[in-house]
Amino acid sequence: MITTTETLFTEARTQNGYLPEPVSDDTLRQLYELMKWGPTSANSSPARLIFVRSAQARERLLACVSAGNQNKVREAPVTMIIGMDLDFHEQLPKLFPHAPDARSWFAGDEARRAETALRNSSLQGGYLILAARALGLDCGPMSGFDAAKMDAAFWPGSRVRTNFICTLGRGNPAKLFARSPRLGFDEACQLV
Repeated sequence: MITTTETLFTEARTQNGYLPEPVSDDTLRQLYELMKWGPTSANSSPARLIFVRSAQARERLLACVSAGNQNKVREAPVTMIIGMDLDFHEQLPKLFPHAPDARSWFAGDEARRAETALRNSSLQGGYLILAARALGLDCGPMSGFDAAKMDAAFWPGSRVRTNFICTLGRGNPAKLFARSPRLGFDEACQLV
């Protein structure tokens, strides 16, 4: 496992294409085992993941993503669907045992659960990307999909909703374009 700042941040790139190398079940399990330790509020851990690899599942996914993302999804060995469980609070007695009433903080408040699930599953998605990079994999996080179609195709009958998707594998350097700029500290930050 590689964990330098270059690997995780400064040299890492959003991938637009992948080499035809599979990602093993063991690697996907390692990825989750790393990601799950990232902090979330009240240890809520609302992210739910689907690793799309089979041809059949990929076709279902392609029917949900925008035309501009289809080649990326088609080429990636894995596309992760990062979902958010809107009933995450049901797991709080297990995940946050030192606060026995934690479930009640969210029971009956759908809006609060949705906001908390979105915020914390997004955090977990960020941890997932860092974990993938630490394992030597490349990622391509994206929006650009029909959320209702995605939810119907991959989370039917559940309270899980899609947050975002992310391709995963070994990036093809020939598919990279020039690195886009970032805002400077003074443009994005305030010291108060």
